[in-house]
Amino acid sequence: MIKEFIIKVKVMESKLSRFGHMQRKLVNAPTRFRGSEVIELQNFRTASVDDVASVHAKAYVSGLEKAMNQASEQGIIFIEGSGPTYATATTFEESLVAAGAGISIVDSVVAASKIRKDPPTGFALIRPPGHHAVPKGPMGFCVFGNVAIAARYAQRVHGLKRVLVIDFDVHHGNGTNDAFYDDPDIFFLSTHQDGSYPGTGKIDEIGHGNGEGATLNLPLPGGSGDIAMRTVFDDVIVPCTQRFQPDIILVSAGYDGHVLDPLASLQFTTGTYYMLASNIKQLANELCGGRCVFFLEGGYNLDSLSHSVTDSFRAFLGEASLASQFDNPKVLYEEPLTKVKQAIQRVKHIHSL
Repeated sequence: MIKEFIIKVKVMESKLSRFGHMQRKLVNAPTRFRGSEVIELQNFRTASVDDVASVHAKAYVSGLEKAMNQASEQGIIFIEGSGPTYATATTFEESLVAAGAGISIVDSVVAASKIRKDPPTGFALIRPPGHHAVPKGPMGFCVFGNVAIAARYAQRVHGLKRVLVIDFDVHHGNGTNDAFYDDPDIFFLSTHQDGSYPGTGKIDEIGHGNGEGATLNLPLPGGSGDIAMRTVFDDVIVPCTQRFQPDIILVSAGYDGHVLDPLASLQFTTGTYYMLASNIKQLANELCGGRCVFFLEGGYNLDSLSHSVTDSFRAFLGEASLASQFDNPKVLYEEPLTKVKQAIQRVKHIHSL
């Protein structure tokens, strides 16, 4: 059986105790998920300031570090002027741990890919999340761009020039988008709910300069669900990935598109996330030696989050989905498939798919 890597960041669990609910779901899963088939990387390095500065302005990084004194005195401080991102006295160090977990699991997956044809898929269960953090600062609960830092690290350290970032969070990954907007070697592909926070990720945002065409944004209408996402995968994600020919695939895995999640109005199910995990892993096996790492982003219903992440692991392990034991089809309603088809046709035209 293929082994999978998982990182659990212990320091984050003490701060975000509710996140432990998801860990308990994983730990209490059948024994096969806790044996030799799933490997927890416990000893991994913290990201350096230079690692973070490959994506973020050094002035922001140093300023955040200095702000920890204020956070220590006040207990909690807001670090984003326009939104809800806050810090405590340990936020700087914990954010370095989260970014370090991501790049460490990239190291593990790349090393495994050199000795076997079916390397494990990585999944970094980390907090804070990262895809909203812009190069000059924090945003939307995100402090450092974990997946963006890992992408630059994969290029710099492992010589993996062409990096594909797939972001299926319900919210647009504006920070990742901005970090690579003029870079032709990092293809950023985002599906997200049209009109949702932070209001970026329009369909005509395709990159700039040398990076024109290396950014694909596909806003989906509210109510889009499993049928819509399966169509998007077949008609957009697969041909984009085949054309780009990545050396590694990194995934901003947000589970807040679930029908039970309170912060948006898509209708993804646990089964949708199983499909995405299974199909992305297959693409990685076909195109880039199996090198693939998932990074946890959003997810605000702890039940749907934990079940969906667990089912993603079942997909990685080649086991059958248990989504039917959790998903309730009675809560679903008709998807706006005409609007979905129109969005797909438009993005295919823009990107010549």
